[in-house]
Amino acid sequence: MTRGNQRDIDRKRAEARAEKGGKKSLGDVQARKDRDAAIIAEKQKAFEERKAKEAEDARLAKIAALKK
Repeated sequence: MTRGNQRDIDRKRAEARAEKGGKKSLGDVQARKDRDAAIIAEKQKAFEERKAKEAEDARLAKIAALKK
């Protein structure tokens, strides 16, 4: 017997987890997809705004450099 009482211990732990209950669901699948899509759209909008600001700053810096 190489594992000793490990199997018994594992069975007791498994029973305790089963009594405690399974993983809690995050809701239905469609609601999660909608929520995730909204988060992604928000992040994409922030990214595009940041890129536009960087492009505008670069354009203004280039104009300022040409005026010198």
